[in-house]
Formats: sequence, structure tokens, C-alpha cells
Amino acid sequence: MQTPDSGQYITQLEQHYQQYFGVEGRKTILDKGPREKLHPDFYILEIPPNKRHGVFIYCTVGMSADRTDDNLIELFALSPKSDHKLVELLTYCASYHRTGRPLNIHHTVNIGQPWLDSSVCDHAFISLPYLDDNNLQLFNFGGHETHCYWLIPITKAERDYKVENGCEALEQLFEEKGLDYINPERTCVVTGE
Repeated sequence: MQTPDSGQYITQLEQHYQQYFGVEGRKTILDKGPREKLHPDFYILEIPPNKRHGVFIYCTVGMSADRTDDNLIELFALSPKSDHKLVELLTYCASYHRTGRPLNIHHTVNIGQPWLDSSVCDHAFISLPYLDDNNLQLFNFGGHETHCYWLIPITKAERDYKVENGCEALEQLFEEKGLDYINPERTCVVTGE
């Protein structure tokens, strides 16, 4: 299979995000950490609050550049404020994705620290972008479909609940409890703490 031009992939993916959200984003690169595993042109695009979401959106650009397998994904995370911790989080996810065990839908990751401030959420869950539509989720390039998935901060107890009961049960629990996904100070929907 011919490898599509990764430079064009990155350029068109940035345009995909900016057209969907209706505003220009700011390119951000993590100046430390796991750069050697990333595509050389990889960056995080910080999208400011806009007509679709009144929050900041952090998007990977190039997480799956030059991949030729079935794990063609990019991630985005929502944040109530501009914070470099989201750049770090998504860069580490992108680096992990480019190893022998790539990330995909319904996977969880251990962040190892609060996602923002003193949050109890120190894990993350890769979900369909339920707040958005297929115009964001599906990015077509070079005859391949890349999925743009939502990275939702969760607690270890929520991650354990997913492992025991499945991803659909976790998503159902989020819906029943009214998950306050954008609040770093939210309590765990499993333990109430």
C-alpha cells in the first residue's frame, strides 16, 4: 500500500478541525518529553472557545500521520481553560499510539497525574465524540478514513468499572449521572468521591 503524503495529511487535518469549529487554532509543541516517537511535524492545535463549544479544544495533528494500519485515529480533549497540561497529555498519548500497541476507540490511558488542577481524574477514556457529529469524527485523506475521537478525563475507579462492566456500561453510567466532563473538580460517578 502506498503511504500518503504525511505533510499534506497534517495540513488538511488542521483545516478539518478549523473548518469544523469555525475558528483558527494555535499550534503548540511540547518542548520536552517523547518527541522521538512522534512524526517530526506533529503538534497540538489549541482551538479557542467558539460557536460549537464555549471551551478550549486541544487536538492532535499528526498522531496517525504515515500510519498504514487500522489504527488511524486523532484525539481531542475539551478544557475549561487554556492549559499546557493538555498539550502534554495529548502528546504523551500520541507518542504511546506510535508504539507497538496503538490506541483506539474505548481504550483507557493512565495519565499519572490530575488532568487539570487537583482533579481526581488521572486516567482518560477514548470515546466517540458524542457532543459533535460525523463531520468532526471522520477525516478522509488519501482514500483512508481517520477517526477523531474524544479523550475524556476519568478516575481510576471509572476505568476499573469499564474493565469490569464494559465500555457501554461506563458510557451509560456517565449518562445516568450527568457526567460533568468539563469540570476538573467533579466527583467520581462510581464512588461519588
